[in-house]
Amino acid sequence: MAAGAFLIWGLSPVYWKALGAVPAFEILMHRIVWSFLFLLPMLAGHGRWQAFRQALASGRTVRILLFSTLLVGGNWFLYIWAIQHAHVLQTSMGYYITPLVNVVLGVVFLRERLRRLQVAALVLAALGVIYLTASYGHFPWISLVLAVSFGIYGLVRKVAPVGPLVGLAVETLLLSIPATVYLIHLERAGLGAFGRLGMLPSLLLVGSALVTAFPLLLFTRGTKLLHLSTIGFLQYIAPSCTFLLAVFVFREPVVPAQFVTFGLIWAALAIYSWDSLVFLRRHRRPPPG
Repeated sequence: MAAGAFLIWGLSPVYWKALGAVPAFEILMHRIVWSFLFLLPMLAGHGRWQAFRQALASGRTVRILLFSTLLVGGNWFLYIWAIQHAHVLQTSMGYYITPLVNVVLGVVFLRERLRRLQVAALVLAALGVIYLTASYGHFPWISLVLAVSFGIYGLVRKVAPVGPLVGLAVETLLLSIPATVYLIHLERAGLGAFGRLGMLPSLLLVGSALVTAFPLLLFTRGTKLLHLSTIGFLQYIAPSCTFLLAVFVFREPVVPAQFVTFGLIWAALAIYSWDSLVFLRRHRRPPPG
């Protein structure tokens, strides 16, 4: 289930590319509205309806989730926009960097201490970004914004007193209100893509709910049955699939500086993953005697 979730996320650029005739912002609005409608029966089926109502009744919870809503909405929009504008390689780099961004956020906001190998991994990743900027003359802002926004989103959701399903339902509800108003305006003005560009684009817009909510459901169920270290390794399936799509399917140009940068980031992730695995194994050992 966990591997299936990461595969869907990794192959999702093919889905968003198929909607290339629809503006990224309009896709985002449809993704939000249809995801909320898809999540409603899931809340009832998993017995989370009461928790959903309690979350909406809590002012503190709504304020926290409003912040996470803006983060994830911006992340989704930039991701779709980048894919439609042939920046798939940068999205791959962004989600390779995300675990390392999480480490930095843990140090800054949660007062976590870095181990030596974690410091080495962060230095290698930073060198990769600096090298790409200096050699290629192009700052990878898409990668960094995707990584930082998703990292902060994870940090905010960590302190939110709700589960993944309820939290996502509240987030999509908060976004659905302005999204619905916007889509109605487009339809009345005759500018909306739904029903105007043909059957397939309309079905793909509705199906964006599955691309959003279904892998999340697989992921949350899979994490309950796996060790955190296993999830840590599996998470690289998604950016790896995206990298392969960018190079071999979408034929995005790759310059030597990008290979060097990816090499440094992959080395950083290898060090980070090895350090995490050793650390978890040590702390799972029974005490002497």
